[in-house]
Amino acid sequence: MTTSRPVAASHFVGYIQGLRALAVLLVVVYHFWPNRLGGGYIGVDVFFVISGFLITGQLSRELRDRGRIRLPDFWAKRIRRLIPAALFVLIVSIFLVTFVMPLAYLPESLTDIGASALYAQNWSLAAHSVDYLTSSSRTIAEHYWSLSIEEQFYVVWPLVLLAAFSLAARAVLARRWVILCVVVGVVSVASFVASVWFTAVNPAEAYFVLFTRVWEFGAGGLLVLIGRRVSRPWLNNVLGYGGVIVIVAGAVLLDRASPFPGWLAIIPVAGTVAVLSMSPSHKWWHAGGLLSLRPVRFIGDISYSLYLWHWPLIVIAPFVVGWGLSIVNRAILFVLCFVLAWLTKRYIEDPVRRLPYLVSRRPRFTFGWMLVSLGVVGALLLGSFTLQFPKYQAAAAQLADVATHPPTCFGAAVLTGCTNPALDGVIIPEPGFGNADRPGNASCFVQLNDSRVTTCQFGSSSPAAQRVALIGDSHAYQYIDALISQADKNGWSLTTYLKGGCPWTTTEIGGTNPAFTASCQAWHAGLAEDLAAQPPFDVIVTTGLSQNLVESAGSYENAVADLIAAWSSQSQGARIVAISDNPTFEEDPNKCLRVSAATECNVSREIALAAPDVFGAAAAQYSRGFALDFTPLFCDDTNCWAVIGGADVYRDQDHLTATFANTMGPFMADRLRYVLTLDERP
Repeated sequence: MTTSRPVAASHFVGYIQGLRALAVLLVVVYHFWPNRLGGGYIGVDVFFVISGFLITGQLSRELRDRGRIRLPDFWAKRIRRLIPAALFVLIVSIFLVTFVMPLAYLPESLTDIGASALYAQNWSLAAHSVDYLTSSSRTIAEHYWSLSIEEQFYVVWPLVLLAAFSLAARAVLARRWVILCVVVGVVSVASFVASVWFTAVNPAEAYFVLFTRVWEFGAGGLLVLIGRRVSRPWLNNVLGYGGVIVIVAGAVLLDRASPFPGWLAIIPVAGTVAVLSMSPSHKWWHAGGLLSLRPVRFIGDISYSLYLWHWPLIVIAPFVVGWGLSIVNRAILFVLCFVLAWLTKRYIEDPVRRLPYLVSRRPRFTFGWMLVSLGVVGALLLGSFTLQFPKYQAAAAQLADVATHPPTCFGAAVLTGCTNPALDGVIIPEPGFGNADRPGNASCFVQLNDSRVTTCQFGSSSPAAQRVALIGDSHAYQYIDALISQADKNGWSLTTYLKGGCPWTTTEIGGTNPAFTASCQAWHAGLAEDLAAQPPFDVIVTTGLSQNLVESAGSYENAVADLIAAWSSQSQGARIVAISDNPTFEEDPNKCLRVSAATECNVSREIALAAPDVFGAAAAQYSRGFALDFTPLFCDDTNCWAVIGGADVYRDQDHLTATFANTMGPFMADRLRYVLTLDERP
């Protein structure tokens, strides 16, 4: 049985706070442990439905009682409710970016903070086609995209309702209510159709834009406008428990490769609508009662601040010396999020929302306070930029200069036995900029969940040119610039086949992300087809992350055998130059280099070379294989170095800086020339 009665949001605060608790926990757990709860991002959609339900209820009651909406009052309340905590966390984030994060992240981080302060972060991310679910490069304010959508909804939605109500100005109240429902329904259906279409066409942008999300707010709005609530206890529990189960199931079953929002967003929306359809119950074993328990409501009460704080802590932790995101550290940060959220709720959110100076005055005072607050954020952004950007420019200029005029005996040139006292104590790029020193030609590198076989051509276009290919994962991609330079100098034709996480092997590369595993298999199949359709290459250069190969293959022996199987079946007789994988540090050595001398940041050879050299072993066993082992460059008998010949070797714990990799180019070319001229020798 259902009953029709006006919805008073205060009657449902208990289990609405429980829903908020569930939503924020899904998001926070997903961000802390993305491989454990692949679809936790749908917690944001739960928030959207709740907001649509509450805001539409508030505005529709005002329309019913007054025939109008006092827009300035409504917007002023939203400002007092949301902006104080949001801007406070952004201010803290500015200081973290300025004084804790590496210099490499400065421009992008400050830009995102500025966009977040203006509640335009979602459009900024959409404009840059950031894939929120698969991107490995995150900024400290990226999570403000959902808050931006919320604020944009608060601006647009009352105007939509007011316009719909005004369309039937001469109709009786009941008829005007029907028209209001129809308009909200039409807008929601149009948004849902747009969401399904745009998600299929451009999923990265579809995730962020307002028009693909409006229908989620509209679903909550329609529920409150229809005003029908379930009254039978058993049906209440079916809807309540069923809704929670649907939401949790969606969080468990979906993952980062799921086409979202699109039609899959129906899962969290339907689950949330089901819970909101309940009538209140004071019995603790009922769904509404469980969601209203005091510990659950506490999490719901601090959910906004919890959402604000959790992400900056996750982003900043890897750059704090002695920290990182180990299991223990994640647990500590997880608890710290709750402490900061409670403090923010207690001392910032609630006091400012109730500040008599703002509450008792006209909305324009709140608007003025908001502008002053934004001015403070803007001034701090300008101060950070003024303080740090000259350093950023100097580091970038240094890299550009080194690329064209490298110092004597710089980087890998130490292999020749030379010395340059001028490089003693020098680190290029400087450690704060090492993370930004990435290879060029990013369009040639296929991302993790993408299965397209992308090829790029460099060097000579002459049909008579010797043909070289570079195949592998990100550990092969790090050599792309060095090989392009050598191809130009030696008149070779260079073709690349590069995909994140996918070395050239017959091993099924495993992991915790099924979508990635499937994409890697598809890419391997496409690679084999493309190689078969090409004229044979003279030489194929390949390498990859050895540890990943061994773990996926199940053993060292299997990993070696699967490499040889791929080479023998797909290379069409090309000679294979297999580069032994570079050493791996336990954490980004740049963290250490920023505060310590280079000699204190080396790691033991035993740790850095823990992964067996499967590429060298496969090359030794393959009849047309040739090994290229740079281990003597990276390590001595005891340690592996963080700085070699004045060059910062690593941009993270296992990828080389482009600057250092480029210094290895001449030595790669020596090996390639040897292999390419074997047939010319007697």
